[in-house]
Amino acid sequence: MASRAKSYVAGRRIGRQRHATELIAAIPSPNGSGVMPPPSEQTTSVVRKPRTWSGYQIATLYPGCFALVMATGIISNGLLSEGHRQWSDALFAINSVAYPWLMVLTVVRFVRFRQAVWSDLINPRLVFSFFTIVAGTDVFGIGLDLRGHASAARCLWLFALLVWLVLIYFSFAVLTFLNTAVGADVIHGASLNAIDVGPDDITPLLWVVMGAAAISTNAGSVLIATDSAMPFLNAMRPFIDGVTLTMWAWATWWIPVLLFLGVWKHGVRRVPLTYTPMLWSLVFPLGMYALASLPPLSDISRVMVWVALAAWAVTSAGLIVTSWQSFRAFQRSGVQ
Repeated sequence: MASRAKSYVAGRRIGRQRHATELIAAIPSPNGSGVMPPPSEQTTSVVRKPRTWSGYQIATLYPGCFALVMATGIISNGLLSEGHRQWSDALFAINSVAYPWLMVLTVVRFVRFRQAVWSDLINPRLVFSFFTIVAGTDVFGIGLDLRGHASAARCLWLFALLVWLVLIYFSFAVLTFLNTAVGADVIHGASLNAIDVGPDDITPLLWVVMGAAAISTNAGSVLIATDSAMPFLNAMRPFIDGVTLTMWAWATWWIPVLLFLGVWKHGVRRVPLTYTPMLWSLVFPLGMYALASLPPLSDISRVMVWVALAAWAVTSAGLIVTSWQSFRAFQRSGVQ
């Protein structure tokens, strides 16, 4: 009798897992890339628990979701620097809702779906996505500081520093000890092989390369524009000028290359262009580039800030449409 009971319980458990796998596979993925592949046994045991659409979205929340805050905040700051206060305040208001909301969702996910969070943290392909929490917090803090809320900004920056200190050592430990998968790069598809490049290797995350150069340019621009009483910094000004201009040229060089790769993927190889949370990693570098353009090239900055805003608007529309489609698909799946 005991063995029969154990067999019955095991059969029920397998049946529930199989049903959950079929159910999850029928729901469009949050990134808008179509139907999710059948999850692993561990993923099934985590994701099958939510019985509502909101619970499912929290369980499968993309670790790099704070790139939305980064993109919105940097464009807001760029518009403010160009004198478009109303547009800047509108984006800052959106960020004032998005940042705490994503923070709450992240905390809830950690509490309710701790195993899913841990699976992302020990995944070499995903662990570095958590650094968007650091960058998003910093960008939002700058927006607060520009509006006179220095104390709140300092608190956010200290929080970002704490998270960074934890992630920087943990992520490299994961990359060192757990990176057993072939090709598990820090950035998905970040290593472009000139001999064999497939459409899957071209992702919005490649724009981070341009964004990194733009961030360096912005840092150099701040140093150039700041009058320092330190002779050491004044003596280095010609060197800073040269490095900053080089970084700006490097960022500029990447833009047409990345555009060509996008045309090749979606135009030549016919890969559908659908919403994915990684698209915010494309929008942020555009805003960073607009903010980082040097004063002699301010006309480029004036144009790029509107280009970045247009990209933000299109990506936001994609997020709204994809979320609605996901909600309707979840309803049709019969989950209450």
